Amino acid sequence: MTGGHEGEGTSFEYTPTWVVAAVCTVMVSVSLAVERLLHFAGKKLKKEGRKPLFQALQKVKEELMLLGFFSLLLSVCQSRIVNICVDEDVMRHFLPCSLAELEKKDSHTHRKLLENKEKQGGICAQKNKVPLISAEALHHLHIFIFVLAIVHVNFSVLTVLIGGFKIRQWKQWEEAIKEDYSDPSKVTEPEVTNVRDHDFITKRFMGIGKGSEARGWLKSFSKQFYGSVTEPDYNVLRVGFIMTHCRGNRKFNFHKYMIRALEDDFRKVLGISWYLWIFVILFLLLNIDGWHTYFWIAFIPFLLLLAVGTKLEHVIIQLAHEVAERHVAIEGELVVRPSDEHFWFNRPKIVRHFIHFILFQNAFEIAFVFWIVVQFGPHSCIMGKLIYIVPRLIIGAFVQILCSYSTLPLYALVTQMGSTFKKSMFDEHVQAGLISWAEKAKKKKTSATTTTTTTDCSGRDGSGDGGSGGQHDGGGGQRDGGGDAELQGIHIATDSQQCTNT
Repeated sequence: MTGGHEGEGTSFEYTPTWVVAAVCTVMVSVSLAVERLLHFAGKKLKKEGRKPLFQALQKVKEELMLLGFFSLLLSVCQSRIVNICVDEDVMRHFLPCSLAELEKKDSHTHRKLLENKEKQGGICAQKNKVPLISAEALHHLHIFIFVLAIVHVNFSVLTVLIGGFKIRQWKQWEEAIKEDYSDPSKVTEPEVTNVRDHDFITKRFMGIGKGSEARGWLKSFSKQFYGSVTEPDYNVLRVGFIMTHCRGNRKFNFHKYMIRALEDDFRKVLGISWYLWIFVILFLLLNIDGWHTYFWIAFIPFLLLLAVGTKLEHVIIQLAHEVAERHVAIEGELVVRPSDEHFWFNRPKIVRHFIHFILFQNAFEIAFVFWIVVQFGPHSCIMGKLIYIVPRLIIGAFVQILCSYSTLPLYALVTQMGSTFKKSMFDEHVQAGLISWAEKAKKKKTSATTTTTTTDCSGRDGSGDGGSGGQHDGGGGQRDGGGDAELQGIHIATDSQQCTNT
């Protein structure tokens, strides 16, 4: 009746039908409820025109499908995996808990562990060997991977919700600027003013000299903790973006564009990429007794978050320094010059990858603690002493709050100060048209065999359209990541009519 697994209960053949039906009913009901909930959320997002968030929801479904396949794979292969036998000496190394601690425990616990080994040994016990991994350990690993994915998705959503709430508070600044442009009484002739009289320069310019660079970095580090973005910062960076990418439309809704760009980036941050899974595997490998890997690894997202926040603040200071060092007085509004040179490796989007890693690593920390406490209890040897547990929880909470309320809003604003703009500049139908155009141009250019064809393809790069689009390195149509076709090498004139689409 045991089906070859002593002590694990009866097989399906001798299980009451009402038990099987009841378990199936519960599992199917829960699965359908979750599926309907996701379907309803997707319909609502599509109805509201929130395509980036709808794509983020699709990413969640992909993660759930991956987890389902992972679960199926473990279930199907479990019997084969537990029958892989090795010498017992092999299993005495790289342990998360010391065997010496086990021997110090009461004899009942030790005896119970030995009995479990005998029961789980099966074929391996007949060979005087032990299983490579027990069925119970596989079950624990299965639960941990599932908890990790769920916590990561929830924490990412929470971060974007809190960060989005902070960013939406800036809408009043955008509306105030619109009112100033709409009110004829407030529209005056440009005046010549001293650069250093502007609030933006006063608060961000650290002077000239040997100590200015050090003061700038110290200011950047401390600024991320309080008032990371002020109204003068927003106004000046907004003007710099418009004058570089959308010169013909001073009423361009920069705030709406920024929200759309953030939602588009959120879709890319939500999933668990392959390199993040590699990180999980490395942690599981190095979680060895005495190394306290689980403690030191908690500082990785903490330090990286501080570095990212400091860098983003320093980009604003660099923009202020460029203007203050080049000009003594200016006519009209203060205009900064966006450039990729201000970012690490001249790639603004690398900041998104760092934030992705920070969110995942922090979720990993919280998920690991939660899993250990629930599965093995708060006094598990894997958790270690209280002195190792409390700092991890404090750091995790700090990282979550700072990333949500400060770093993410900073990222949404400052990464617009690159040499190119994101595809969120355009409405969805315009994006689709541009991508289709780029694909056709790319195919024609690839298949060109005559000079006439080559000339025709080169004439499609929009360089003769005029406007400001030809002055920003062709970045207007450059894709910022994801699965869409790249628009590299195609210049897009961002005149007033196109910018109004946003």
